[in-house]
Amino acid sequence: MAVLLKRLLQSVRPPAALGRPMGPREASLGTDPGAAVRVRFAPSPTGFLHLGGLRTALYNYIFAKKHQGSFILRLEDTDQTRLVPGAAENIEDMLEWAGIPPDESPRRGGPAGPYQQSQRLELYAQATEALLESGAAYPCFCSPQRLELLKKEALRNHQTPRYDNRCRNLSQGQVAQKLAQGPKPAIRFRLEGEAPAFQDLVYGWNRHEVAHVEGDPVILKSDGFPTYHLACVVDDHHMGISHVLRGSEWLVSTSKHLLLYQALGWQPPRFAHLPLLLNRDGSKLSKRQGDIFVEHFVATDFLPDALLDIITNCGSGFAENQMGRTLPELITQFDLTRITCHSALLDLEKLPEFNRLHLCRLVSNETQRCQLVGKLQALVEETFGSQLQDREVLDPAYVERIILLRQGHICRLQDLVSPAHSYLWTRPAVGLVQLGTISEKVDVIAKRVLGLLEGPGTSLTQDMLNSELRKVSEGLEGTKHSTVMQLLRVALSGQLCFLFSFLARAPCSRDDGVLGSEGSAGTNTEGAFQLESRCAGQWRWP
Repeated sequence: MAVLLKRLLQSVRPPAALGRPMGPREASLGTDPGAAVRVRFAPSPTGFLHLGGLRTALYNYIFAKKHQGSFILRLEDTDQTRLVPGAAENIEDMLEWAGIPPDESPRRGGPAGPYQQSQRLELYAQATEALLESGAAYPCFCSPQRLELLKKEALRNHQTPRYDNRCRNLSQGQVAQKLAQGPKPAIRFRLEGEAPAFQDLVYGWNRHEVAHVEGDPVILKSDGFPTYHLACVVDDHHMGISHVLRGSEWLVSTSKHLLLYQALGWQPPRFAHLPLLLNRDGSKLSKRQGDIFVEHFVATDFLPDALLDIITNCGSGFAENQMGRTLPELITQFDLTRITCHSALLDLEKLPEFNRLHLCRLVSNETQRCQLVGKLQALVEETFGSQLQDREVLDPAYVERIILLRQGHICRLQDLVSPAHSYLWTRPAVGLVQLGTISEKVDVIAKRVLGLLEGPGTSLTQDMLNSELRKVSEGLEGTKHSTVMQLLRVALSGQLCFLFSFLARAPCSRDDGVLGSEGSAGTNTEGAFQLESRCAGQWRWP
């Protein structure tokens, strides 16, 4: 900042563009189409990564990978008053979890670093000095109080607030006098001349005459930190960014940025502004919604591919909207020219179904299924812990069998440790009083079921077991087959209305000892009828 203040004391020159001026057509074309593709995701660490940011990052990532380019993470942390502790780390952590890690970033480094704007202040100072020297920028000594009064006056008159450019034409003597009084000025950019037209790759040809509707913007604050307008232009230039894919809220600012490129004599990148990601009802995503942060979906056991799938499925950029696309398929099918101007409506109620499809895909792959087995073992240990009467339920073969039996029926792996599936890991104890409310003949029914399993050496197929179970109610006056099955469901699962239609994908041997004498109603000291659900998981209860 000291260097800039010295520069301000030098003769004030009339505005002159640096380098040769660019025409409207040049500004629209941007970088050489044959140049290497380099894109950036540039969030501000003023909050944790949310779905809107993830979608912007994803489109940048798949565009870069489709064109064998580089995906850069740059943190725009110049607003030091709004930084959230841990947000910078969270952004990069979540990109890595989602499977779209940056090629260059604060954590990974790279040839264009540093990748945090707070560490690039010298570059902004150099650019500002060049703009001051050419007369394209000037110092502004207006106090925050005066600027606030201007804003209130405009609002009272139902006008759009804008700076009145009061300091634009200060003489050299006036600048020297104000500098001697002590306050450090902000630096503003002169909005003069016709804004260049540009061809946005999504919205087509655009031109916003910012000089007619806005006051001269601040590009460098009095504390030496740049505003977004200067920082993004300087960084995109020095990092060799070829394409800027960002939210459509920045579309109207692009003409202002092109004027900065023109004043600095730099060739701009190509621009593609992405339509907003909105809630299903058309309202804006808000950070006040706890369920829009990516870490929420990590904590609730959703798969990265499912999240990437749903935020692209609800928008555009692909020939077809189809569920179940993997990241490699998104890269292959992505077409920037297919992105429309319509906002994308996100229906998170559909996310479980997306997750179910991607979970089934993982289960069908032997290597990934083994990884799921390890995760489920950890979930069972964490959820039930000391409640596990039989540690054999953690056997990988058994855990894998449970996953195979339940694929297509569950949406998340952690569903298998929910209360509805606890019988798979612990032995439910159901008292005789509860069973007696279903049938007064619980003792007789229990003995008959146990009798089916007492004969060794015989294999019970699904059809044989169903047939034998239908015979249990024969001769029991007032007892229907449905009552017997309801009794067994409660005894096996501890739940009144649980359906076991997913069980019995394989025969059950009589030697499995599913119903032991210690679990019978007649010998259990607590009067509980316990069934070993680990083996019962091989049966089918219609």
